[in-house]
Amino acid sequence: MKPAFVFGTRPEIIKLSPVIRAFLERGVKPLLIHTGQHYDYEMSAVFLEELELPPIDHHLEVGSGTQAEQTGVAMIKIEKVLMEEKPDVTLVQGDTNTVLAGALASVKLKIPVAHVEAGLRSFDRTMPEEINRILADHASEILFPPTEDAKRNLEREGITENVYVTGNTVVDAVLQNAEVAEEKSDVLERFGLEPKKYVLITAHRAENTDRGENLERLVEILESLPIRAIYPMHPRTRKRMEEFGLLERVEGIENLIVTKPLGYLDFLRLERNAFAIMTDSGGIQEEAIILNVPCLTLRYNTERPETVDAGGNVLVGLEKERALEYINRLLNDPEFYRKMANAPNPFGDGKAGERIAEILLELHKRGELRVKSSRFI
Repeated sequence: MKPAFVFGTRPEIIKLSPVIRAFLERGVKPLLIHTGQHYDYEMSAVFLEELELPPIDHHLEVGSGTQAEQTGVAMIKIEKVLMEEKPDVTLVQGDTNTVLAGALASVKLKIPVAHVEAGLRSFDRTMPEEINRILADHASEILFPPTEDAKRNLEREGITENVYVTGNTVVDAVLQNAEVAEEKSDVLERFGLEPKKYVLITAHRAENTDRGENLERLVEILESLPIRAIYPMHPRTRKRMEEFGLLERVEGIENLIVTKPLGYLDFLRLERNAFAIMTDSGGIQEEAIILNVPCLTLRYNTERPETVDAGGNVLVGLEKERALEYINRLLNDPEFYRKMANAPNPFGDGKAGERIAEILLELHKRGELRVKSSRFI
């Protein structure tokens, strides 16, 4: 069997790594295709090195661009590789432009697509990621929703065949690497941070950074935080900060450390030891609840509603008063903090990667790993 993995961003690399390892442990060498959607070295190559993955077989160097440009260039380059390599299945993960490009290029070549983390929905079609995940699901032949809620989303859209609830591979990755991060990373010492005495910030989604007024509201929240904070800033966000004249202002916040993107182990150690996390990232919402760290999400919706239902995550949007209300509650109400920090992890037992590899190997063995015409009628 020859599985092709198509990825292009940090979260995709991390979440696919347990599946890649599971194939390797079963004697199957996967084909690794990196689109280069995150083209900054610190946003991709560092993670590959830290996770000790096999060498990338194809670097496509797609880089930045508009939504259409990035997706279109990725499709063209992925198609050429797939025509040359002829894999048995293409695996994609999540909701990026790389995912959509990989799914469309594959299915048009009649190569079955397996979508890891299928069925997530924010129900906000203004988000590019929502369009990507919907289209990728409907182009996929095998779907791996992480939870029963995600499976029900697929059922509502008529997708009921070859759907397997596996848990989320992020649990595998976090459990495998959290202790390694404690041993190998000196990030707390480097930045002079004490465990549970800082807030970790991430914000990069288009709805928060592409409009100056929204980005300024984010800065106002950061200026008001009553606790020390660290913000590894995504290159895309830094560029927008510069365009809107906000970079100097945010870098001048006294109790905020603004840094370049960090390696995976550094970032994981920051997450694990944070007092709380404020983010607009779906993946970090998951990692926070797995690590028992309260999460305040800088969005008005989430495709990870399980984290909110479990009690470990609160949607605060870009509302300064609401964000400060919850930060102050966490600081001043130990029982409230305990409840958020001990919310149950809804994403599985850390064996999702093994399940995914086993399912695909079994489908291949039975000759059922193929594009079926009925799915697309």
